[in-house]
Amino acid sequence: MKVLVLNCGSSSLKYQIFDMKNEDVLAKGLVERIGIDGSRIKHEKTGKDPYKADIAIPNHKVGVKIVLDTLLDDEQGVLKSLEELRAVGHRVVHGGEKFARSVVIDQEVLDVIEECVPLAPLHNPANLMGIRAMIDVLPNAPQVAVFDTAFHQTMPDYAYIYGIPFHYYEKQRVRRYGFHGTSHFYVANRAAEMLGKPVEDLKIVTCHLGNGSSIAAVQGGKSVDTSLGFGTVPGVLMGTRCGEIDPTVILYLMEQEGIDPKSMSHILHKESGIQGVSGISSDLRDVEEAASKNNPRATLALNILCYGIRKYICAYAGAMGGIDAIVFTAGIGENSTTVREMACTGLEFMGANIDRERNNVRGKEASIGKPGSPVSILVVPTNEELVIARDTRNLAIK
Repeated sequence: MKVLVLNCGSSSLKYQIFDMKNEDVLAKGLVERIGIDGSRIKHEKTGKDPYKADIAIPNHKVGVKIVLDTLLDDEQGVLKSLEELRAVGHRVVHGGEKFARSVVIDQEVLDVIEECVPLAPLHNPANLMGIRAMIDVLPNAPQVAVFDTAFHQTMPDYAYIYGIPFHYYEKQRVRRYGFHGTSHFYVANRAAEMLGKPVEDLKIVTCHLGNGSSIAAVQGGKSVDTSLGFGTVPGVLMGTRCGEIDPTVILYLMEQEGIDPKSMSHILHKESGIQGVSGISSDLRDVEEAASKNNPRATLALNILCYGIRKYICAYAGAMGGIDAIVFTAGIGENSTTVREMACTGLEFMGANIDRERNNVRGKEASIGKPGSPVSILVVPTNEELVIARDTRNLAIK
């Protein structure tokens, strides 16, 4: 029972193939620089050394064919024929308000994903290219869309409506949507399993911290609030995104500096965040190293990030009327002992007590709170691909 999972970017295509009998990853890889000079495939069959090949890949349809050819290869492949592929699951960033769960793709679903392009102009077009390319190559295999926004559709209206004239919501669908939903869903449910309790009985704050970050309040297994909003700028400090900002600052700078909307968007998305404050790098590892050498701006960037995480944890504990667990995931959350310790320092008043020795862990599941603390602190590596594979199996394989 083999399922292929695709995550298409504008010039890249990540993939994993699962045997869903035991949820084993058989192979995974990345096609990069699609339509750009220097395109290549990086492929890894489980148990074998990674394989790389430079090859011309002018578009996503060719990229999909190369992936399938690699999966059929006598040495690198894990399929004897394409008929072994029972279904394909696609990561889709934005489903708007139409999708609160994953769905089997048909023309109506494609049309809605297309309608959501203005809400995610950098992501949905690439997702559509991957879906259409796979439909062309495998027209008889069921295709499933798994949306980043779907998990957050359980937020109450008072959490997602902005305080602007209501007709902008009615006409333009301007509201908080939230992202990284597949990750928040996975780690919240995995945390409940680690704690040996039903997720329906828990109040969890999930911290997805990477180059892009979001924090979510998960109550009874459902998202009730999240730090990202209409777009991917708000919330905590990110690699090159500013996080929370007073909107009048944007208006002021545009007026005073003569900055047009496109340039302002570039500043907020690509020149701000950890990179903009530190002046060193968007990679937190570089900033942590500089901070350890007493670089003042690196230290400031680190403090802003961790202070922001701590504020959101406290705010969401208040929103839920309590908290049972804090979960750290994604690149920074899974690997930065410094960020986890700094973010949790000061939360002792609510019963969250981090243990420095137990916190000395990277990239694997762990309980890092002091034994007996009322609030558990966990590290849970995310696995969005597995969620996509499970939804694909459940929806498309009879």
